[in-house]
Amino acid sequence: MKRWSFWLAFAAATLLIAGVVSYFASSSPDGLDSATLQGCEVTETVDGERLTGDCIAQHASEHALSTSPLADYSIGGQDGTGGIAGIIGVVVTVVIAGSAFWLIARSRRSAGDEQS
Repeated sequence: MKRWSFWLAFAAATLLIAGVVSYFASSSPDGLDSATLQGCEVTETVDGERLTGDCIAQHASEHALSTSPLADYSIGGQDGTGGIAGIIGVVVTVVIAGSAFWLIARSRRSAGDEQS
Protein backbone atom coordinates (compact mmCIF):
# COMPACT_ATOMS: atom_id res chain seq x y z
CA MET A 1 0.00 0.00 0.00
CA LYS A 2 2.83 2.41 0.85
CA ARG A 3 4.44 1.81 -2.53
CA TRP A 4 1.25 2.81 -4.38
CA SER A 5 0.88 5.89 -2.19
CA PHE A 6 4.42 6.94 -3.08
CA TRP A 7 3.86 6.44 -6.82
CA LEU A 8 0.55 8.30 -6.76
CA ALA A 9 2.14 11.22 -4.90
CA PHE A 10 5.09 11.14 -7.30
CA ALA A 11 2.78 11.17 -10.33
CA ALA A 12 0.68 14.03 -8.92
CA ALA A 13 3.76 16.12 -8.07
CA THR A 14 5.35 15.47 -11.46
CA LEU A 15 2.23 16.38 -13.41
CA LEU A 16 1.65 19.46 -11.27
CA ILE A 17 5.19 20.68 -11.82
CA ALA A 18 5.08 19.92 -15.55
CA GLY A 19 1.68 21.53 -16.02
CA VAL A 20 2.16 24.63 -13.88
CA VAL A 21 5.85 25.43 -14.18
CA SER A 22 5.75 25.05 -17.98
CA TYR A 23 3.52 28.12 -18.22
CA PHE A 24 6.30 30.21 -16.66
CA ALA A 25 8.97 29.11 -19.14
CA SER A 26 10.64 32.02 -20.88
CA SER A 27 10.11 32.55 -24.58
CA SER A 28 13.31 34.63 -24.70
CA PRO A 29 16.34 33.05 -26.34
CA ASP A 30 18.54 31.02 -24.04
CA GLY A 31 22.29 31.49 -23.69
CA LEU A 32 23.13 29.31 -26.68
CA ASP A 33 20.69 31.15 -28.94
CA SER A 34 22.03 34.49 -27.76
CA ALA A 35 25.63 33.42 -28.35
CA THR A 36 24.93 32.17 -31.88
CA LEU A 37 23.15 35.43 -32.76
CA GLN A 38 26.07 37.68 -31.72
CA GLY A 39 27.12 39.73 -34.72
CA CYS A 40 23.76 39.49 -36.48
CA GLU A 41 20.59 41.48 -36.58
CA VAL A 42 17.22 39.74 -36.80
CA THR A 43 14.85 41.33 -39.32
CA GLU A 44 11.20 40.34 -39.66
CA THR A 45 10.10 39.65 -43.24
CA VAL A 46 6.95 38.28 -44.87
CA ASP A 47 8.60 34.84 -44.99
CA GLY A 48 9.69 34.96 -41.33
CA GLU A 49 12.90 36.10 -39.69
CA ARG A 50 16.00 37.01 -41.69
CA LEU A 51 19.50 37.36 -40.26
CA THR A 52 21.82 40.09 -41.49
CA GLY A 53 25.43 40.42 -40.43
CA ASP A 54 27.95 37.71 -39.59
CA CYS A 55 27.07 35.12 -36.94
CA ILE A 56 27.01 31.37 -36.38
CA ALA A 57 23.22 31.24 -36.59
CA GLN A 58 23.29 32.10 -40.31
CA HIS A 59 24.55 28.58 -41.00
CA ALA A 60 21.80 26.90 -38.98
CA SER A 61 18.98 24.95 -40.58
CA GLU A 62 15.56 23.86 -39.36
CA HIS A 63 15.55 20.86 -37.07
CA ALA A 64 14.04 17.70 -38.56
CA LEU A 65 11.34 17.68 -35.86
CA SER A 66 10.52 21.39 -36.03
CA THR A 67 7.08 20.61 -37.43
CA SER A 68 6.28 17.90 -34.87
CA PRO A 69 3.17 18.36 -32.68
CA LEU A 70 5.16 19.33 -29.56
CA ALA A 71 7.83 21.52 -31.18
CA ASP A 72 8.75 24.76 -29.39
CA TYR A 73 7.24 23.52 -26.09
CA SER A 74 3.69 23.99 -27.35
CA ILE A 75 0.99 22.00 -29.07
CA GLY A 76 0.86 22.75 -32.77
CA GLY A 77 2.68 26.06 -32.22
CA GLN A 78 -0.27 27.57 -30.33
CA ASP A 79 0.43 30.01 -27.51
CA GLY A 80 -0.69 29.01 -24.03
CA THR A 81 -0.33 25.27 -24.54
CA GLY A 82 3.06 24.89 -22.84
CA GLY A 83 1.57 23.29 -19.72
CA ILE A 84 -0.28 20.66 -21.67
CA ALA A 85 2.82 19.98 -23.79
CA GLY A 86 4.82 19.63 -20.57
CA ILE A 87 2.34 17.11 -19.17
CA ILE A 88 2.37 15.11 -22.42
CA GLY A 89 6.18 15.14 -22.40
CA VAL A 90 6.32 13.89 -18.81
CA VAL A 91 3.78 11.13 -19.46
CA VAL A 92 5.61 9.94 -22.60
CA THR A 93 8.98 10.02 -20.79
CA VAL A 94 7.65 8.08 -17.78
CA VAL A 95 6.00 5.47 -20.02
CA ILE A 96 9.16 4.95 -22.10
CA ALA A 97 11.51 4.92 -19.10
CA GLY A 98 9.16 2.74 -17.04
CA SER A 99 8.83 0.26 -19.90
CA ALA A 100 12.60 0.12 -20.34
CA PHE A 101 13.18 -0.43 -16.60
CA TRP A 102 10.46 -3.08 -16.51
CA LEU A 103 12.02 -4.93 -19.47
CA ILE A 104 15.50 -4.76 -17.91
CA ALA A 105 14.21 -6.04 -14.55
CA ARG A 106 12.26 -8.81 -16.30
CA SER A 107 15.29 -9.92 -18.32
CA ARG A 108 17.46 -9.95 -15.19
CA ARG A 109 14.87 -12.02 -13.34
CA SER A 110 14.66 -14.56 -16.16
CA ALA A 111 18.47 -14.67 -16.45
CA GLY A 112 18.67 -15.31 -12.70
CA ASP A 113 16.14 -18.14 -12.96
CA GLU A 114 18.17 -19.82 -15.72
CA GLN A 115 21.34 -19.77 -13.58
CA SER A 116 19.66 -21.49 -10.62
